[in-house]
Amino acid sequence: MAARVRRTPDEAKRLILEAAAGLLAAGGPAAVRVRAVAAEVGVSDAAVNHHFGTHEQLLSALLRFGGSKLKSELRTALGGWSDQAADPAGLVRVLSALYADGFAELALALRQLGWRDTGSGMLDEVVDRLHTTARAACATTGRTAPSRETVQLTVAALHQAVATEPLFGDEFRRSAGLDAGARDRLLDWWTETLRSILAGTD
Repeated sequence: MAARVRRTPDEAKRLILEAAAGLLAAGGPAAVRVRAVAAEVGVSDAAVNHHFGTHEQLLSALLRFGGSKLKSELRTALGGWSDQAADPAGLVRVLSALYADGFAELALALRQLGWRDTGSGMLDEVVDRLHTTARAACATTGRTAPSRETVQLTVAALHQAVATEPLFGDEFRRSAGLDAGARDRLLDWWTETLRSILAGTD
């Protein structure tokens, strides 16, 4: 008989959420079942329920886990920026990758169950860094830097676009006569749009 592995509650929760995230990426929200998560981690269904309560509470925790993962990856991306040079491509990639892993579908599924996001400011740090970087760069070129609100609106529009991409991207592109291969070109367009806005105006 295999020896039982002792884990702290925080470690157990992290392993359960990581397993749930893997199932989400592979099969969408429907694949994140308590029994499947328990099997991935090597624990009982009761252990998953002990840490997260109901199936819906597990899904809510998974969505928060995705938000924490996004913040961490964004901080890593921001850490590579200098005071006068931001890398919008990295920002677009990080945002896009999270939602491509099933978190868009998860948010929609929870919303249909009555969940509402009451948080705010998840991308405040990104907006601040982009705005500060744009101001510093424009000070050296003599161009007029974008206002903070312009940066906020652009980041919000980007976030909305990449979040809805897995849900409606193909349909939106077809509505404009674009093929499925245009997805990557659209991400490139977002990168260039951000660069253009950050460069300021004459």
